[in-house]
Amino acid sequence: MIELPESRHLAEQIKENLTGKTVMNVSANKSPHKFAWFHGDPALYHGKLTGKIIAGANAYGGMAEIVFDGARLVSGDGANLRFFAQGEKLPDKHQMHIEFEDFSSLVCSVQMYGGMWVFIDGVDKDEGYYLSSKTKISPISEENSEDYFFGLMNDVKQNYSVKAFLATEQRYPGLGNGVLQDILFNARVHPRRKLETLTQNEKEAVYHSVKQTLSEMTVKGGRDTEKDIFGCPGGYKTKLSAKTKNDPCPVCGDDIVREAYLGGNVYFCPTCQKYEKSAVRK
Repeated sequence: MIELPESRHLAEQIKENLTGKTVMNVSANKSPHKFAWFHGDPALYHGKLTGKIIAGANAYGGMAEIVFDGARLVSGDGANLRFFAQGEKLPDKHQMHIEFEDFSSLVCSVQMYGGMWVFIDGVDKDEGYYLSSKTKISPISEENSEDYFFGLMNDVKQNYSVKAFLATEQRYPGLGNGVLQDILFNARVHPRRKLETLTQNEKEAVYHSVKQTLSEMTVKGGRDTEKDIFGCPGGYKTKLSAKTKNDPCPVCGDDIVREAYLGGNVYFCPTCQKYEKSAVRK
């Protein structure tokens, strides 16, 4: 799934490679997908975008926003963007195909679920996760101070797990289950740990890991579990992910554990990230 580091990289690639391109044709929902989401009727996307020129791109949380003259196309979650030069073979199935006047294409394909929302300036109002992602503080910004972080933490029930606090309810847009694994591994905190069991040092470790881990992922062009608009994996090598689940812990050599938890898999080292259900905060 595309999260904050990947959306930042996608936006930069779109700015560099697609700015100035004029839309010639749009096909949306050609291959219907139960969990592909659109803003309004996707059959109207052709009329909304044809003739418009890409002016730039932005990233908000885990969403990449393509800015046209008078409109915006926002993709998020599992909506994967791929650029194809003229003559390159396009995938047989996709949820959106934008063809430009130079016959290059931008194709969006949904895996498990994902959104492709077209907003017309002055007509459509920003909504949902898109609005939340634009208005909330980014976890890698200077505004995400220790005071802000601990304020968020104190505002939730203290029997929440660390995963529930960080990766649910969009407290930090773009921080999802994917990036969470290395964040908590670097902080040496188990994803099931309850907030009330964390020491002050552990809370500070989680805060600094959020900023440092996400910043490193972003600088390196996203995680190696995700791909950019050219189909290339990100330059950040994940420590705990589906790619490394059979590898030993990079610190102690113990076996990495994968468990289903809160709607997704979590990966952890049982030695470096200890967890005791009866643990209490000291």
